Amino acid sequence: MKVRRASCPGCGAPVEFRFGNSMVSVCEFCHTAVARGDKDIEDYGKVSDLVETDSVVQLGSTGSFRGKPFEVIGRVQYDHAAGGVWDEWYLRFPGDKMAWLAEAQGQLHLTFERPVRTKSPLPDFDSLSLGQIVHYGGQDLTVAELGVAKARSAQGEIPWQFRPNDDHRYVDLHGAPEPEGGSWFATFDYSRGEQHTFIGRTVTKEKLNLSTPDWQPDPGSGTIAVASLHLNCPKCGGSLDLHAPKETLRVGCQHCGALLSNDDGRLKLLTMLEQREMHTSLPLGIRGTIEGTEYIIIGIMARFVRYAGTTYPWTEYLLYAPGIGFRWLVENDRHWSFVQPVTGHAMDPLATRLRYDGDSFRIYDRATAIVRHVIGEFYWKVQQGNCVETADFIAPPRMLSIEDSFEGRTHERVVSLGTYMKPSEIEEAFGVENLTRPWGVGVIQPAPKISFGVWLAWAGFCFYMFIIYLGNHRSASSATPSADGWMLFYGLLFVSAIPIGCLVYIHNFEVSRWKDSDFSPYASSDD
Repeated sequence: MKVRRASCPGCGAPVEFRFGNSMVSVCEFCHTAVARGDKDIEDYGKVSDLVETDSVVQLGSTGSFRGKPFEVIGRVQYDHAAGGVWDEWYLRFPGDKMAWLAEAQGQLHLTFERPVRTKSPLPDFDSLSLGQIVHYGGQDLTVAELGVAKARSAQGEIPWQFRPNDDHRYVDLHGAPEPEGGSWFATFDYSRGEQHTFIGRTVTKEKLNLSTPDWQPDPGSGTIAVASLHLNCPKCGGSLDLHAPKETLRVGCQHCGALLSNDDGRLKLLTMLEQREMHTSLPLGIRGTIEGTEYIIIGIMARFVRYAGTTYPWTEYLLYAPGIGFRWLVENDRHWSFVQPVTGHAMDPLATRLRYDGDSFRIYDRATAIVRHVIGEFYWKVQQGNCVETADFIAPPRMLSIEDSFEGRTHERVVSLGTYMKPSEIEEAFGVENLTRPWGVGVIQPAPKISFGVWLAWAGFCFYMFIIYLGNHRSASSATPSADGWMLFYGLLFVSAIPIGCLVYIHNFEVSRWKDSDFSPYASSDD
């Protein structure tokens, strides 16, 4: 393999371009972005320090996809408009074929560049909107996010003209899930006055057969994760433990109510949150195991919606697990659900029903969710009073939630799936006791089931009584059947009391589930 070497224009250290498609290489000594030209090299400026993320990928990692080996040769890190960063890794396959592996919130999207043909150009950036269906490359794709990010930092070799702090205009689209797992994913790139399209699918670490390199290319590159960080609040001096310090952008002090920004462990007071006491069922820092993964609660957020003069509050617990990312526990009227992100292909918040994972989800509510209070650490720039537009669809014991957020020029749609958990399951997962049990019916609480034995016993009693009636009818006088008929009627009514009562109870259970919804199937026409 032919390697081109040059001297870094920033510090004079050797810089290598090992691969034919490499356009920019980042100097390991002074972090200058060095561009390769036809005749000479060019200094694109120094890159910022990489934000340490608990990535499953590293520079130098190897793996394979569909039987073809690859090596991770580079990385670009972007600043999201709402705060936080995401990583884009560059994978070299045999023959210098390149792939892009985007990593955000624990999800991996593997894509390959496809040429934009004159006969099928990309739609204009300003013509696209959240939830819009775009037919491209033989696939129906749903716009999940569109906005402008900033190219923050880089590492290794980059297969495009990376320039620090350049704006990155992009549209992310999701496609339909595939039978073998994962789903279609695409990115339309409108940066630098050009159009590029990248088509691929969501993947898992296991499908990529990722292996960690035995060597660390740059100890200061940001690929070494920090387990936790102990700090003190600059306002009150209270003790604060950050469990994801490199990904945390906002910290709510549980001692004095200060909202703090976090810059690599340096806390700065932003504002004092409105003083209000948060009653939480689970404390910050507690660990628990859900679906075989150990999580730690690193943040707690109180949110609410307001409808017809009434406020409906709930509490969200931010969970974190290294290598997995972030998940949520939601507590609403003492009912619990475990929430994970999912692909939101063709999910219209204005629809009345959605199909997902074999179930039909029915619209329950549309509202504006408002942040009331926060404590702990968060991976985005949360503020008291932040609003998102929400739509909730239910198929008990699960709920699909669609949240649309708007931050400057960036619009994002996040779809998540919540699964009901009993208080006893929360107690077992986190090792706590005496959680308060709910009184009313939860929105996605499973309906009680009538045992098959109840129906079997009812049918057996009815059949037995009917046989007795027929025997008495044949052996009795002509005046008897009328009396036996009434006895049969009362007997059937008596043995039917329990199953009828069960059906009435289940009906009332469902009516109670929908009592706070404008879309209740049990509402009368006068409501």
